[in-house]
Amino acid sequence: MNQCLKISFLADKPKDFLDAIIKKNARELGIEGTVQALNEQAINIVACSSKEVLDEFLDILHKGSVDGVLQNMAIEPFLKNKDYRGVFRVLE
Repeated sequence: MNQCLKISFLADKPKDFLDAIIKKNARELGIEGTVQALNEQAINIVACSSKEVLDEFLDILHKGSVDGVLQNMAIEPFLKNKDYRGVFRVLE
């Protein structure tokens, strides 16, 4: 069964982290949803997939956090309100 998470955090270099880590790994893992850089530091992700895949994705994000890139990460359940059509999109 698929579930959705809303993941929010601050990043030192959000554009670099967004392209190199988030977009690349979300697509490789087959996650559907969106990611958006809200300002110069804040990033919001809506990620939908199986629990196992989302756990792996969160592990990847936490590894970035250990390197000091991410701060103030918040993870909460998210009710899917639209069809992401099986893709992961970067909103700009």
